[in-house]
Amino acid sequence: MARSCQVCGKGFSVGNQVTIRGKAKYLGGVGTKITGITKRKFKPNLQRLRVTLPGGTNSTLLVCTQCIKGGRVTKLVRQKPFRLPNVDKTPKPVVEEAVPSGPRARP
Repeated sequence: MARSCQVCGKGFSVGNQVTIRGKAKYLGGVGTKITGITKRKFKPNLQRLRVTLPGGTNSTLLVCTQCIKGGRVTKLVRQKPFRLPNVDKTPKPVVEEAVPSGPRARP
């Protein structure tokens, strides 16, 4: 079973793993030598994610992290987001308070 992103199709890339020994010249050594080259796979970072498909159905897909970050999929919302209860937004009347005056009154 090929494991690739079910949105963009990203799959394995093939490259080399290079084994090196020795100390670099700029660090005071005589230089590095390549002692082995082997093939390796670069695997995509796949996540199993429950998404809402365009038809409105929900499904579990293997999606790479770049598709998640790029917004190419819509995550399934299991519950409604928290909202504050409705608050009466009508302005309250301004009540003027009596300001004491006299020798003891301070601003």
